[in-house]
Amino acid sequence: MRLTTRVQEGLQEAARRPDRGDISTTTVIIWVAAVTGAVLIAGTIALVISKYNGQLSGL
Repeated sequence: MRLTTRVQEGLQEAARRPDRGDISTTTVIIWVAAVTGAVLIAGTIALVISKYNGQLSGL
């Protein structure tokens, strides 16, 4: 009963104030893509460094 009341209050609030400052789905997708790209780049750099570590030590 309490959960149903809370959901109804939330829906009424959303109808009354449509722009409540919630994070949009697009923003979440952009952040996930950015973090994934950063992890992939860092992983690639770590892989290259570990692969050529012996050759780089003489520089």
